[in-house]
Amino acid sequence: MQLKPFLLDMWLDTYEHNIEFQLGASTGPPWTLNEVLSLASEEERQRFLNHNLVYGRPAGADGLREAIADLHGVDVDTVQVVTGASEGLLLLMWLAAEPEANVIIPQPGYAPFSALPESLRIETRRYRLRKENDFRLDIDEIKQLADRNTKLILVNSPHHPTGVTLSDAELDSLHEFTSSRGIQLVNDEVYHPIYHGQPTKSVSRLPNATVIHDFSKAFSLPGVRTGWMIEHDPKRREQYWNARSYFSISNNTAGEMLAEIAMRHRSIVLGKTQHTATQNLRQLAVFMSEHRDTLGWIPPGGGMTAFPWLVSGENSRAFCQAATERGILLAPGDCFDAPSHFRLGFGAVADKFTDALDRLGEFVKNWPASRDERPLAKF
Repeated sequence: MQLKPFLLDMWLDTYEHNIEFQLGASTGPPWTLNEVLSLASEEERQRFLNHNLVYGRPAGADGLREAIADLHGVDVDTVQVVTGASEGLLLLMWLAAEPEANVIIPQPGYAPFSALPESLRIETRRYRLRKENDFRLDIDEIKQLADRNTKLILVNSPHHPTGVTLSDAELDSLHEFTSSRGIQLVNDEVYHPIYHGQPTKSVSRLPNATVIHDFSKAFSLPGVRTGWMIEHDPKRREQYWNARSYFSISNNTAGEMLAEIAMRHRSIVLGKTQHTATQNLRQLAVFMSEHRDTLGWIPPGGGMTAFPWLVSGENSRAFCQAATERGILLAPGDCFDAPSHFRLGFGAVADKFTDALDRLGEFVKNWPASRDERPLAKF
């Protein structure tokens, strides 16, 4: 079993620890431990500080599952807590690994969408999100890729890195199609409910759909390493629980307690992310208009990332590496198999976003004259 190099994380780990303006991030504004605990009651804070550091439950802490169930309006039994959405993806792909099986995933997309099934020797079929079509999903294209060996169809709305969103009608159409053919429909909705246009309902409302979500993106608490799945099928839930007992056993109990506090005060936590993303996206729209001769983009409908491209069509890695020399971190598009694009995160930087765009603007105006001549980093 081989996993291809995780180019995105290699890139971020190389640069993000000593960078002035973090525009390569996919999260929202950060929280400190003290800020999260300040949301809790005194009783909750004392419980956190004095709890025993023992194994948690494989399905997740009862209080956390109840809070998640309340968010989705589902029964608590449908909630499976996992170690971030990444473990949820691993569970799904591991259980899909049957002879002659195939899975259908978006392109571009988060690297594990393809790396996990490929490493398990599952045939991986891709539907394209094309800038010529405003990154919209072609539902007919997805349907045409499916056959009797398709185990699951994965969608990601709001989508990372483009920010495109699926409408309720599109999700309903896909759900009707997959349900009639016994195919599992999965929505990675880690950016839900951060929207910049028409919001979409969670697929947890659909009886044969599976949700992957976590606290890393919309909640902007990646350090708690906690995620969840919503699954209405009791047989699948049993499979997740069993597989997780082999993979990670349980979550960090302290992380689960912090996650529960954030979930119970989600109006504040999500409100902070939404406010920052909304304000920064307005500035980004002006910036992109001013630099449209060099950069193209499609405004995101949700989440905290955009996926601009170099109008020249050249590979963006040299552009992104030269930007790091000016204290600006972007994520090159080859990390998403879209070399001319780059990921620009507009949620992680709050009070210095204007300064970040000013610096980026100076850099863009001088590109390609500002190109750094030193050899590019190779991963």
